[in-house]
Amino acid sequence: QVQLVESGGGLVQAGGSLRLSCAASGRTFSSYAMGWFRQAPGKEREFVAAVTWSAISTGYADFVKGRFTISRDNAKNIAYLQMNSLKPEDTAVYYCAARRWFGSSWSTAANDYTYWGQGTQVTVSS
Repeated sequence: QVQLVESGGGLVQAGGSLRLSCAASGRTFSSYAMGWFRQAPGKEREFVAAVTWSAISTGYADFVKGRFTISRDNAKNIAYLQMNSLKPEDTAVYYCAARRWFGSSWSTAANDYTYWGQGTQVTVSS
């Protein structure tokens, strides 16, 4: 079992940057593909980015390509989401999620992920 704790959210002006962290418990972090999702008020949860267990492959939603970067440090059991050029529409609660998967592909489907963090609020002011 994996427990996930996000941090790094906050209030930032449009055009600014934030780095979210997702700390995972357990010694099998490298067995899990990781994903970031977000949910804005009144909207459904949506895929943001994903990284495979080995970090050999990453994937992004079109609306964050070129602005966000997902990464992971298996030695530290942490996944990151670097967010640059933030826009007011990026305002949401951001969740990290883990999926036990050794493949080279990544998933955009929330249902594929087994473990979820509690979320961290990101607010971008205009």
